[in-house]
Amino acid sequence: MKRVAVVGAGAAGLCAARHVKDLGYHCDVIEMNEQIGGTWYYTDEVGTDRYGYPVYSAMYKGLKTNLPKEAMGYPDFPIPEREKSYLTQAEILDFLNLYADNFNLRPLIKFNCMVTDIRPMEDNTWQVTFVHKPTKEEASDIYDAVMICNGHYNEPSYVDYEGQENFRGTIEHSHSFRSPEPYEGKRVLIVGSGPSGLDLTLQISRVAKYVALSHHSPEIVNSQYPDHVIQKPDVKRVVDGEQVEFVDGTCCGFDVILLCTGYKYSFPFLHESCGITNEENCIAPLYKHLIHLERPTMCFIGIPFEVCAFQMFDLQARYFCKFLEGSMQLPSTEEMRAHTEAELKWRLEKGYTKRRFHRMGPYQEMYYNDLSTEANIKPIAPVIVKLREESGKRLASDFLNFRNDRYKIIDDENFVMEKMHS
Repeated sequence: MKRVAVVGAGAAGLCAARHVKDLGYHCDVIEMNEQIGGTWYYTDEVGTDRYGYPVYSAMYKGLKTNLPKEAMGYPDFPIPEREKSYLTQAEILDFLNLYADNFNLRPLIKFNCMVTDIRPMEDNTWQVTFVHKPTKEEASDIYDAVMICNGHYNEPSYVDYEGQENFRGTIEHSHSFRSPEPYEGKRVLIVGSGPSGLDLTLQISRVAKYVALSHHSPEIVNSQYPDHVIQKPDVKRVVDGEQVEFVDGTCCGFDVILLCTGYKYSFPFLHESCGITNEENCIAPLYKHLIHLERPTMCFIGIPFEVCAFQMFDLQARYFCKFLEGSMQLPSTEEMRAHTEAELKWRLEKGYTKRRFHRMGPYQEMYYNDLSTEANIKPIAPVIVKLREESGKRLASDFLNFRNDRYKIIDDENFVMEKMHS
């Protein structure tokens, strides 16, 4: 019987475990928290936890999804029907618990265990070492395959500005944001217009003196915001103790600079003998953004971004399991490397930087269909991608109200949307 280790019991790790279990293989899921959920697990702890280990959670109070639930379930296990499309963090966590219990995954999970080292052995197996956080006891085991499902939101990506050492206020990253109360009455600069930047602008504006949102996104310029939110271009420099100058020459005073500048992929537990590199946030050498092409019994679930996440996790896990059980052959190492190099070249020609190599966006459906065709498995329904695109347009054009929209999937190609008034 093959033995498979899954790192993380979030949305990716749970469906990885489910599909490995379906093969009849032995599966250990190693989860650093005391419960499942990954990024959907909320904790008040920031920095280090009660046992002295790093806190990787970026979840904050009051978070609501920026995708409708209709696009967020698994292909054969949708989120149960309810009156609204946009759910809270707690409701998504409830769904993941429902999924885990439906497929009886809990007995496979080693909770409160942090992976500290993964390395290849001479016989093509993997040694996985982890520590039980409460007791500090270390254990190692040998596995035939390893599925890395530790998420995107572990290591914050910071931006440095000229003169920031002179700033008298605080410079923080959204990774440590938990609630808006600490910003009451303050002048807050939020940098970045991704989902967290937009959402924290809304949350903090309810209590702050004023909020400036600094970004260079053409999509959201015309979106409506509360009265005391102003939009600013990119930051040029910190002028003195509180003044920040923007690239258009304007200046404004702030007490807090909150960086919503994203995250870096981080695998601190991978020993260098694994041969995985992270250059400009491009993970290599991966075939199809997924399989370690030199050691194909290691895979990474969830690397691509701007995707239908839960659906893609499931598709990637099924693809890898097809390889594991032997019903799908991978190309040779040389062919996989050539394919990956050709894709990088193609993406650079499309105007992507290396840092955006794993971005799917407008090409996500092509990626899903590529995986499903190669593995001869059911693809992601086109309606899921259409729904995601529509909700993204609504987010950009009507940020204050888009979460009141309600969606209903009609069939694999079609959905209907109803705009609800709050």
